[in-house]
Formats: sequence, C-alpha cells, structure tokens
Amino acid sequence: MATNQQSKRPATTLRCGNIKATIWQNVSGKGPFFATTFSRPFKDQTGSWRNGTSFGLNDLEALMNVAFEAKEWMTAHTLKR
Repeated sequence: MATNQQSKRPATTLRCGNIKATIWQNVSGKGPFFATTFSRPFKDQTGSWRNGTSFGLNDLEALMNVAFEAKEWMTAHTLKR
C-alpha cells in the first residue's frame, strides 16, 4: 500500500514554456517511486502568483513536451530491480 509521503522539496522541476512539471519522490511498502504534478503559473486579480492545474488549447503542446521530459527523467532515475 502506498503512503503518499512527499518530501518538502521536489526531486526536480522541469519547464516547457509556461508549463511546469514537478517530480516528487514518494515512499511505499515496495520502496521509493516518483510521481509528477503539472501546473501553469498565473497572476490573479491582486497580482499574486498562483499555480493553476487547468490547461487551455495553447498550453497543450508544452504540456505534452514537459510530460515526455518528466517520463524520461523518472525512467532514468528509477532504481531497476
């Protein structure tokens, strides 16, 4: 059973344009594994930076590219058993 124990710092953060993939190392009963979250930074009405998790048509190519980069990074950093 996986326990979602995310460390305070991500393993890495990848970017493509305005889209960000944050990769976290988690721990389960079977050992450590990686998971990723995707976000799009934007300024709200007060001018504060926020991270959105919805993506428009113009974001999708960058999202696909950063997802591919995340997959490659996670594959390269996963311990082979």
